[in-house]
Amino acid sequence: MCGIAGIISIKQKNDENGDFDLSFLEDLFKKIETKGFLFCREKNLDFEEHYLGGKDILDETQKAVTALKEDAGFFRIFSDKKLEEAILKISSASSDFVSKEAEILKNRMGRLSGAKVEIMGDRLEKLKDITWCLNAEIQENVRKIRELLYRTRAPLSVVAIFKRINAVLNSIDRLEVRGRDSAGISIMFVMDQAEFEAFEDTLDKANFMDQFHSRTGRKILVNGSITIRKKIDDNGAKKVSLLFCYKVAAEIGSLGDNVAFLRTQIKEDRILQAAVNFPHLYFTVLSHTRWASVGAISESNCHPVDNITGHNDYKNTGIIHVVLNGDIDNYIKLKERYESAYGLIPQNITTDTKIIPLQIESYIHRGHDLTEAFRLAVNDFKGSHAIVMHTDMAPGKLFLAQKGSGQAIFTGLAKDHYMATSEVYGFIEETSRYIKLDGEKTITGKQGPVSGQIFILNQDSEGGLGGINAFYYDGTPIDLTQDDIKYTEITSRDIDRQGFSHYFLKEISEAPVSVEKTLQNRWRITDEKKNLCKITLDENAVPASITEAIFSGKIRRIFFIGQGTAGVAARACANIMEYYMNDPDIHINSAKASELSGFKIHDSSKGMENTLIVAISQSGTTTDTNRTMDMVREKGAHTLAIVNRRDSDITFKVDGVIYTSSGRDIEMSVASTKAFYSQIVAGAILGLYLAQITGKRDEEFITGEIKRLLSLPDKMHKILAMKDIIEKSARRTAASRTYW
Repeated sequence: MCGIAGIISIKQKNDENGDFDLSFLEDLFKKIETKGFLFCREKNLDFEEHYLGGKDILDETQKAVTALKEDAGFFRIFSDKKLEEAILKISSASSDFVSKEAEILKNRMGRLSGAKVEIMGDRLEKLKDITWCLNAEIQENVRKIRELLYRTRAPLSVVAIFKRINAVLNSIDRLEVRGRDSAGISIMFVMDQAEFEAFEDTLDKANFMDQFHSRTGRKILVNGSITIRKKIDDNGAKKVSLLFCYKVAAEIGSLGDNVAFLRTQIKEDRILQAAVNFPHLYFTVLSHTRWASVGAISESNCHPVDNITGHNDYKNTGIIHVVLNGDIDNYIKLKERYESAYGLIPQNITTDTKIIPLQIESYIHRGHDLTEAFRLAVNDFKGSHAIVMHTDMAPGKLFLAQKGSGQAIFTGLAKDHYMATSEVYGFIEETSRYIKLDGEKTITGKQGPVSGQIFILNQDSEGGLGGINAFYYDGTPIDLTQDDIKYTEITSRDIDRQGFSHYFLKEISEAPVSVEKTLQNRWRITDEKKNLCKITLDENAVPASITEAIFSGKIRRIFFIGQGTAGVAARACANIMEYYMNDPDIHINSAKASELSGFKIHDSSKGMENTLIVAISQSGTTTDTNRTMDMVREKGAHTLAIVNRRDSDITFKVDGVIYTSSGRDIEMSVASTKAFYSQIVAGAILGLYLAQITGKRDEEFITGEIKRLLSLPDKMHKILAMKDIIEKSARRTAASRTYW
């Protein structure tokens, strides 16, 4: 469980002035904010066409705001205080407007048609995304980049460098939930020798040469290390590689501590701050955050690691920096083989990652070019792994390799750069388009079955698919097409920690809102005088085929299934539905997905046509649950899913989907909280709906249960407001117990 983030920019000419029209943006927001609910109702306007200005206006606004994240637009805001203040004014007004519209929707829930609620809900979510982009992804990053810069005024070329570094640090900050005992970042520049000599002259005049030399030539890559390599390229031109590395290792700490340390190191490094002012030919960034699985928690073991051991000379090969998620299971054997051939690895480097650059280098020594050396090396590693490398032997490139089911690498495809990360939420601030390496897929290759994929991302390209060289571990080419490009609806708003000390507290605190959103647009008032309500679920949630099968009595068995916490939610949902249905002739139960598939699906000619399987999943990617749904569908079962991720794997395996919250309620912490509560509420909604359509319960009962469900968020808020009392209780009692 570790996090990887790397970035390379597509080479292009940037315009410092950009093409930005503030009045155009102000006009778009005016069109949105003048078409609120009350105005549309007063003027009797068609909601679909006019609410918040209509879909086209919202799309145009989102496009205009997103464009401000690109270098030219961002630089305009960064360098113009008045423009920055104007953007702040727009975003503040939009935030206030969204809050008022959301309150209107909440207060009128149950009285509006399902179509209006859906339109309002969807468009308010989009406007929240747009406003978040202005606030967090533009204004907040302007602030962060100013804090990274030693001097507040800088040209676009320098701001663009720190914009990329900041993007990687933001990514690592979010990925820390996957591991935070250490973190590191490697920043590589390749420049003409003349520019490097001018850079050295600047350091000399500022009396920084002693510090510069003290940080170079270290035998172990630790915090503050600088690596230099001079070379002559194939055209006879003299080039210099300049790599800065910053690391931190802390067994005990809080989320954000490590990234804050790295930010301080970068800001206070006067040598780096000088280097960015000199033109470079190539610039790449590679970073990592981890839980240590092999090796002590130390700067020496913190990734990135390099190919230096103290006895080898990288000047004759090149500088290699590598990060790893997963384990090299045969590390000891490979280490012994390397040391017998080349010499000992320093004793205080005990991470298995160290063997990766050394193995690559050993193949280069045998006469292989870099790409082939990388391919041969990753084939030597046993175990599930995700590896990313940048090296001055191939400047402007990122090498990615992934094999097995335990790890992942995604390549975010932004307009002007690639961003490789180990999770979707690592790149979503930069782009929503991506390609995923599929290290599990097995094909018939050059010499039989082969798995494992390699991507090489190239800065010297037009970007997109054209800049990716992809092949399997045996060298079989991968023909990437537009169909391989995926799109995620998740935004950084969905996964940002937003000031909470850790994700667990954030998600507990968000639980009432998740439950509230799960109930949204799923009930309606049927009689104002009698104050009666009913459950409403559309065709996408419960298709007519299932409704008819329940109503006609064809479905006689209902199973809720899940794994882990979702399996516990399944038990609760089954018990609630059994109570609501109040029918001993319908067998309602729950099971772990793995137990249902292993012991309760029997080969028979009748199959499972009389069975409804309801799968519950937080991510929609749980292997046991998804495989079970494949199996029951083959036997004719009716299927539904309760899940919090739109377009996740399970949504394509079932007849209908009931989304918890808004269908993009990401839970980052390991323990499920808001998803668990929302899953139970979604199960209760389904149970009430089935009891309603079959007449098992009358209107008064249905209404009473709806009111109880609607009261849950306020009760949850009440509990959360007691956190000071809960803390005192915990301090008084928790320390007196060894086990809980």
